[in-house]
Amino acid sequence: MDVVVLMRVLTVNPGSSSLKLSVLDDDDTLVAEESGPREELAGIVSDLPRPDAAGIRFVHGGSDFTAPVLVNGAVTERLRELADLAPLHQPASLHALAEITGTLPGVPTVASFDTAFHAALPAEAATYALPRHWRDRFGLRRYGFHGLSFAYAVRRAGELLGGAPARMVVCHLGAGASLAAVADGRSVDTTMGFTPLEGLVMASRAGSIDPGIPLWLMKHGLTLDEVNDGLERDSGLRGLAGTGDMRELRRLAEDRDVPALAALDVYHHRLRACAAAMAAPLGGLDVLVFTGGVGEHDPSVRFRLASDLAFLGVAVDPDRNADARGDADVSADGASVRTLVVTAREDLEIAADVRRVLTTD
Repeated sequence: MDVVVLMRVLTVNPGSSSLKLSVLDDDDTLVAEESGPREELAGIVSDLPRPDAAGIRFVHGGSDFTAPVLVNGAVTERLRELADLAPLHQPASLHALAEITGTLPGVPTVASFDTAFHAALPAEAATYALPRHWRDRFGLRRYGFHGLSFAYAVRRAGELLGGAPARMVVCHLGAGASLAAVADGRSVDTTMGFTPLEGLVMASRAGSIDPGIPLWLMKHGLTLDEVNDGLERDSGLRGLAGTGDMRELRRLAEDRDVPALAALDVYHHRLRACAAAMAAPLGGLDVLVFTGGVGEHDPSVRFRLASDLAFLGVAVDPDRNADARGDADVSADGASVRTLVVTAREDLEIAADVRRVLTTD
C-alpha cells in the first residue's frame, strides 16, 4: 500500500443514545464537531470540511475484527451479520457507513471496534462455562465493549499522572456502561460480555441477570422479540424508575420519589460489586478513572462509588469532585488510590486507528 498522508479525518461515533461527529487535523486539532439525529447525518457531513479519510465506531467486531480495518464489501457484509449482537448500536453504525459512503465517494473509510481493546483478554476471563460445541460453533465468548473509550482513558491517565499506572479500573458510565480492569495498559477483565447486555445496570439495559429469566418468560408466553426488546430497551433504570436519564432520576430522587431512590440503590449496588470485582484480578488498585456522560458529569455517582471502595484505598475530595470540569484529579489528600475524571475522546482513538490502517512505513 502506498503511504497515505492524512491531513484531516472525519470520525463518526454512533452511540446507543447519540451521534457525534468530529473533524481532526493530523495533529489532532479539532477542526469541527457536530451531533444530531442519525437521519440527518448526510446533511451534517455535507456541511463539514471535507476529510481525507473517515473512521466509524463499530461496537462489535466479533472474532473476525480484532483491529481496525479498511471497509470494503466483504467487511460490510460481515458487519451486517454481527448486527444482532449489538442491536442498539450496530445498525446505527451500518447506517452511518452507508451515509458516509454515499456522501463522500472516494474517501477511504475505516471501521474501529470497541471489542478490539479486549481482544487479548486472558482465557479465564473470556471463556463462558458452556458446552464446547456451542462455543466453537457460535463463537461464544466474552468480547467486552467501550474499548475506544477505555483505550483513550488509559492513555490520558498516564499523561495526567506522568506514567501509566500498573493497576487501573476504568468506569465508562453513560447510557451504556461498563468497567475494565487494566493491568499495565492491557484489559484483563471487563463487565460486558458476548453482547453489551452483560454487567452493570444501564439506562435501558438490564445488565447481568439470571439466564433462566428470559427462558422462563418465553416458556410462559412472551415472544423472543418481546424479551429482547424488554432487556435492551425497557429495563435498567428505565425499567426501575420510568426513566433512563440520570439527570431526571436525580431530580426525582431529590423529591423523594420512591422508585427513583430504589433505582439508584440498585444501580450503585451493582456498580460497587462490579468495581470491586475488577480490582480482584489486578491484586489491588492504583487508579480509578471515571469517563462517559455520567462518569464525567455526575459527582454524586463518583462520590458514592469512591465511598463504597474506601476499603481499597479510594477517597475523593468533596470540593474537587463537585467542581471537576474536564480532565481532573479529584483524589483526596493522602489517598492511596488516585481518582481521575477523564473526558471521553473516542474520536481521537478512531482517528489514530484510521491513520494506522491507511499509513505504512
